[in-house]
Amino acid sequence: MKKTPAFATPALITVAAFWGAGFVIMKPAIDKEPINDFLATRFTVATIVMVLARPSVLKKINWDVLRTAVPLGLMLGGGYITQTIALQATTAAVTAFLTGLYVVLTPILGWVVLRQRLDRKVFWGVALATVGLALISMNGFTIEAGQLWGLLCALLYAAHIVGLGVWSRGRDIYAMTVLQLAAVALLTWLFALPDGYQPPPSLDVWLAIGFTAVLATALAFFVQTWAQSKMDASRVAIILTSEIVFAALIAVLVGQESLSLKTTLGGILMVTAMLMVEWPRRGSRVAAELLSTPHLE
Repeated sequence: MKKTPAFATPALITVAAFWGAGFVIMKPAIDKEPINDFLATRFTVATIVMVLARPSVLKKINWDVLRTAVPLGLMLGGGYITQTIALQATTAAVTAFLTGLYVVLTPILGWVVLRQRLDRKVFWGVALATVGLALISMNGFTIEAGQLWGLLCALLYAAHIVGLGVWSRGRDIYAMTVLQLAAVALLTWLFALPDGYQPPPSLDVWLAIGFTAVLATALAFFVQTWAQSKMDASRVAIILTSEIVFAALIAVLVGQESLSLKTTLGGILMVTAMLMVEWPRRGSRVAAELLSTPHLE
């Protein structure tokens, strides 16, 4: 049993709050700067910060790490791009709820791709998440395009986590993370440059980039990696699920949106489904470690 420092849980809750706040802070920023331009700047800054924090990481980058980290980074980049499109098209809270579905989709993809055993709780989690998704997304008999982008984001995040579980073992996690962030930056630069890169137009956009790159990415990674060395993986995963609650609460508190009863009930069902899937159980150690692998919102 790992001995957990008293401040490990508050530190993880702070990370979850940073991630939740990231949705809210990005929402107005991407209305002022094109999505890929914002993401290219954000992930370039995040990569530079992580390299400057530990320059020795450059010595650990070799072909073996490159051939695994870059494809993972491209999947992660696809997740960030689709998430940000969803954020532009719908609300911060709904985007957070939809993104969080990666928790439910990860074991399903693990079963489909790797033939990993599915726990009965996953089936109940899928059922609850489906009802929650219907409450949030259905408007009569239609679903908004922005919510479809959010679902695609969750699927890409789940694929990234499954791939990370297969390819990251035995490799330096810090080097893997730096290369994945660099791959996200490269992918978004490729989309940003053809129509001309537009730099952040105002101080508030720069502040949004600083918050998401430094606090919600680089610092969050440091804290989460440290906490996972001190706590059980399943406990880390459960605490970090609160990012979705923070996103909804902060969005409401700052007056960015108001949640309808239908959206609130749907969100509660989806968070319940995530907790159900992540809750510790016999034989779940590997799955818990996958779900609590450093996740950079």
